[in-house]
Amino acid sequence: MANERLRAAMTAGGWTHETLAEKVEVDPKSVERWVNLGRVPRQATALRAAEAVGEDVYALWPALRQPRKARSMSPELVALYPQRADLPVSAFVDLFRQARERIDVLVYAAVFLHEAYPRFNELLEERVADGCRVRIALGDTDSANVQARGREERFGHGIESRCRLALLHYRSLAKSPGVELRTHGTTLYNSLYRADDQLLVNAHVWGMNAYGAPVWHLRRTENGGMFDTYADSFNAVWDTARPVEE
Repeated sequence: MANERLRAAMTAGGWTHETLAEKVEVDPKSVERWVNLGRVPRQATALRAAEAVGEDVYALWPALRQPRKARSMSPELVALYPQRADLPVSAFVDLFRQARERIDVLVYAAVFLHEAYPRFNELLEERVADGCRVRIALGDTDSANVQARGREERFGHGIESRCRLALLHYRSLAKSPGVELRTHGTTLYNSLYRADDQLLVNAHVWGMNAYGAPVWHLRRTENGGMFDTYADSFNAVWDTARPVEE
C-alpha cells in the first residue's frame, strides 16, 4: 500500500526520490519503495527523512510506534522499545491503573507523566484508595550525582529544574496515607516504573535524555529473574532516600 502522506509531504516540499535519497543517504530505489510500496525504513533513517520533509515520523510510519516483541527464551521479557518516546503516556497510565498492591517509581524527574497526563496524582490517589501502596523516589537537586547527570545529558542545570518541578507535582501526595515520597542522590542507571508484577525499565545512556533511551517491559515470573533484580535495586535506593516533609 502506498504511503500517501509521505508522497504529499515530498510534493509539498519539492522533494524527488533522488533528492530525498541524497539527503538521508540511501538509494533512490529505497525512497521509491517507501512511497509506492509503503515500506518502513529503519528508525534512524526514518527520523532523518521525517525531519527533511517536515513531518512527524510516526505520522509517516505509524508502525515504528509498535514495540519489538522480545526474542527471548525468557517469558518475563514482554517487549522492547528502541526509545521511551515510542511509548505513549497512556502505556504508563494503563500500567499504573491496573495496579492492585503496589506502585513504585524511581526516577530523577520524569515530569512527562504529569505534563502529558495532568490527572496523574488523582490516578495514584485512586489506586491508594483501593489498597495500593505507592512509593515515589525523585532526584535530590543537591546531589552531585544528579548534577553530574545533567552535565552528561548536556542540559546543564536543566535536570535540577526538572527535579524541582517533579517535586512540586508530587508534593501534595505527601499528605496522603499510603503514599510515600522521598528524594535520593544515587547514580541511576535505569528509571523504574513498577505496578505489581509489571515493570518498565528505562535505560540511561550517557549524553542522552531518558526519552531517547531504550525501554524494556518485564513481567515477573515464578523464579523472580530480572524483575527481582530491578525490584531489589529499587529497594536499595529507597533505603538511602530521604522522606519529603509535608
